Amino acid sequence: MKELIKQYENAKSRSKDFMKKGNLSAYFETLVEMNNYKKLMVAVAAN
Repeated sequence: MKELIKQYENAKSRSKDFMKKGNLSAYFETLVEMNNYKKLMVAVAAN
């Protein structure tokens, strides 16, 4: 679970960097990545 949280936070910070730079395609890719980590965290927490 801790590893998922670290990966989620890393993707979150990268998405903010991409948004600041105006790189929208990379920003949206990291949002999808964040969504995947979020789903995994919910699944782990449910079990």
